[in-house]
Amino acid sequence: MPITKGFQALVDEAMEEIKTYPVASVKARLADPAVQLVDIRDLRELEREGTVPGAFHAPRGMLEFWVDPASPYFKPVFGDEGREFILFCGAGWRSALATRTLQDMGMRNVAHIDGGYAEWLKQGAPTETLEARKARKA
Repeated sequence: MPITKGFQALVDEAMEEIKTYPVASVKARLADPAVQLVDIRDLRELEREGTVPGAFHAPRGMLEFWVDPASPYFKPVFGDEGREFILFCGAGWRSALATRTLQDMGMRNVAHIDGGYAEWLKQGAPTETLEARKARKA
C-alpha cells in the first residue's frame, strides 16, 4: 500500500496549527512554575543523551493515555490547567505531532520546542543526566 501523505507533510500541517517556541524563550522560562517541560523521547534517548532539568518524562507512546483523566494511566501532573506544557523530542517532529494530538484532545495549554533536544544542546541550554536527576530526587 503506497503512502499518500508522508511524515514531513504531517509535521508541516501540525506546525501550522501549534505554538512553537525557540530554545531561548523556553530556557528563559525554566524556573517558571507555570511551565512544565515534557520530554516525549524514548527512555533509551534519555539514558544516552540526558534531558532538560525539571522536564517530566512522558514517552510518546503513552502520552495520550497519561493526559486523559478518563484513562487508567492518567498522570496528575497533566491535570494542572494553570500550567503550560511544552513538549520536546529529538528534532521537533514527534513533539509537533504530539502537540497537535493533544490540541485535538482539547488541550489549549500545550506547545513545543523548535528543533527539539538537538537544538537545545546546540544552543548550550542546561541538561542533566538521568543519574543526576535520580540522585537529586533521592
